[in-house]
Amino acid sequence: MKNKSDICEYLLAALKREYALQKNDIGADALLKKRGMTFETESYEVAGFGHFCILRMKAFFGLMKMETAVLSPFEADAPLFNLDRVRAVGKETLIAELYDTQIKPWPPEKQAEFDRIREWDSDLPEKKQEAHWYDGLLYSCSYHKQGKKLTARFDRTAQAYVNTYISQLASAPRCERGEKTAKNAVFARTLTEKGGPAVDTITKLFGKETAERLILTHMYGVETEKGENAE
Repeated sequence: MKNKSDICEYLLAALKREYALQKNDIGADALLKKRGMTFETESYEVAGFGHFCILRMKAFFGLMKMETAVLSPFEADAPLFNLDRVRAVGKETLIAELYDTQIKPWPPEKQAEFDRIREWDSDLPEKKQEAHWYDGLLYSCSYHKQGKKLTARFDRTAQAYVNTYISQLASAPRCERGEKTAKNAVFARTLTEKGGPAVDTITKLFGKETAERLILTHMYGVETEKGENAE
């Protein structure tokens, strides 16, 4: 299901240049299929950082494809980072979301680095977003754009978000793993309870138990396979 503009592969390679990664064996959850939709999941532990997940979805005989990456920091006091790339019916969407799950405030100068990247695409229309419970946690330097024939521009922007995030990790304050994991866990568990676009789809297709395991264990890494806290 990979393609030449696979931002997840770019992010994976960028992480491997800086950290030691251990891929998790997630069994049958690595490939889920139902009603013409396919979900492929990869989950990694990142030494000195936390947890990383890749989720790829394909539907409508390949007419719709989505790549999602989640960076869930446990040992660095950095924002939770979700990256989505969607291609459907001739349109492309890029979403880069940074969430306030930190112990201490994120310095404004760090946020400004992402604001400067957003300015590159100020001529593009914003993707229309419905209101969600997590809007209050979403940093304003996040990115939501949609249009046609934007592959090269979206590649550049997504890679810049990835490179800036990883670069900032080098100077991010170190933190106690249990405390930071607990902050991320609140976000992930609320996501399973209150939902979101992707979560709602997965729950309808595979049921609540599978959806919770996919989100809490594989995507955000806040629970073990046995449902225990990953602190």
